[in-house]
Amino acid sequence: MAMPINVTSTSNNMDTLSRNELIEFVNGCLELNYTKVENMCTGAAYCQMIHMLWPNKLPLKKVKFDAKLEHAYIDNWKLLQDSFKKLHIEKDVPIQRLVKGRFQDNFEFLQWFYKFFTINDSGDHDSYDPKAQRGGAGGIAAARSPAKRAPAPAKKAAPSAAAAASNNVKRSGSNTNSNAEVKRLQAELHEMTLT
Repeated sequence: MAMPINVTSTSNNMDTLSRNELIEFVNGCLELNYTKVENMCTGAAYCQMIHMLWPNKLPLKKVKFDAKLEHAYIDNWKLLQDSFKKLHIEKDVPIQRLVKGRFQDNFEFLQWFYKFFTINDSGDHDSYDPKAQRGGAGGIAAARSPAKRAPAPAKKAAPSAAAAASNNVKRSGSNTNSNAEVKRLQAELHEMTLT
């Protein structure tokens, strides 16, 4: 996959999803049973989602999916931060705040990550088996089995697609006009105009 498209976020230019929609998105992509945003404080789900997009940029075997303590969470976040550096992703990761498991910090980071992931997701990971990739580890025990990978929830309409694109996206790397990215963004724009 090409270099990532960086996303900047402010409350003015981000489409926001509810906490439930964001958790459904994570559970759908990774076949997890997360029940609340605070479960994201381990950093493991973010690591795996980066691995889905760029498998060679994050050593998934080093991720501690069943981490229960803050120091193990920090190890996961450092892996994520290292992969961000390798990929030239321009996002400050407030590790010390995220590992505390407070809702607001984790919600804000998950909102940014959702936008980042959906812009960079080419959809070519149908053969990616998230459970097998993490060795069956991870997830939160739940009364029902995890849902199969579901598509991302529908986005709320942006004020204008052109304004959103110019406000939210800053490209890195030299291959900024690849056909796949153009087609994907055109499809996203078409989908937004239908809603």
